[in-house]
Amino acid sequence: MAVSTDSRASTGAGAAPGTEAAAWWRRWPTWAPRAAAVWGVAYAAVQAGWAATDTSVPVTPHQACTPAVHFGLASLAVLGGAAAKATLRPLDGFPRRAVAAALAVAVTVFGAGALGATTIVVTLVTLSGIESATGAALSLLHATGAALLLLTAVAWCRGRRGRCPRCGHPHPAGGNGTPVHPGPSRASARTRVTAYVLLCGLLPWAGLKTLWTLGGDALGVTAEGWRQLNEGSGAAGALASVGLDASVAAALLGVFLVTGLLYRWGTVFPRWTLILAGRRVPRLLPLVPAWLTGGALSVYGVFLNVLALLGATGVTAPLEPRPPFPTSASLTWMVWFGGLAFGGLGLALLVAARSYAARTRSLCAGARR
Repeated sequence: MAVSTDSRASTGAGAAPGTEAAAWWRRWPTWAPRAAAVWGVAYAAVQAGWAATDTSVPVTPHQACTPAVHFGLASLAVLGGAAAKATLRPLDGFPRRAVAAALAVAVTVFGAGALGATTIVVTLVTLSGIESATGAALSLLHATGAALLLLTAVAWCRGRRGRCPRCGHPHPAGGNGTPVHPGPSRASARTRVTAYVLLCGLLPWAGLKTLWTLGGDALGVTAEGWRQLNEGSGAAGALASVGLDASVAAALLGVFLVTGLLYRWGTVFPRWTLILAGRRVPRLLPLVPAWLTGGALSVYGVFLNVLALLGATGVTAPLEPRPPFPTSASLTWMVWFGGLAFGGLGLALLVAARSYAARTRSLCAGARR
């Protein structure tokens, strides 16, 4: 595999501007545990403030946090931060198992809470507005904590296995200077085909929404009923008035991200990016949104598919029709199409991100394969 060294990330005299920031970022195995500990204290303070002032913080779309939830999340954040800080010291026996368990629980809980950050991105992209400022703040806090705790866990596990905490490969001490980055590459044919097949799940859902937006009727839903549903919804209504459904536009951004993860132009900025052309794409720039969005959409898609299946087979009560869907059957079909769309796009993002992460993984200078 061809490799190239990013000269802008070198250290020492004569280094390019911005070297200090790059060197700081490359020391993430050292500062991530400390940052996670600081985050745990700050998170607990925010939760305590919300509880003391009786601030409404939605934990689900229809339910606010109770004092018990505030206390539980604050306690877990402090515990996770303390466990992260403990990874900087030698551990063995029960302390090591306790730290591993605390990190696993904290990453799982706050990672699940971070899935709400996807909703924030969608609302910002579609200019629909954020429904709850405290809910958005909670999701961003969860995303920050989950990222720091996950970085800590990765560095700690690598160190325990005798590997470099930064690149994950064995190499002599002191051989972790300027990272060596793989050259531009595209995903394997199998990965590309898998992603394309999963993206086909968008077609029924996006096709129906586009048909309604353009004035057609389908599934018993009329264009007029669809227009009434979307009018008065800010920018989403404005987009619908010119024949573009906002959620379909957001899905197209997801498709754009998938293709970027699969091809060379997602690793090196192409010519149409003007001043960025030819520069290496920061690895986490596409990976973080792909992981967060892909995880959230995959879970939501599975939920919609199960909901539609249970309702259609009579295991649960049929879905109650609501405007603009005139019958339970029409709503069930749309829920199923939504499950295929969200699940397919989410899984496509995860498949593409897995390939991208493997193809762009850098090595420390001096590391041996």
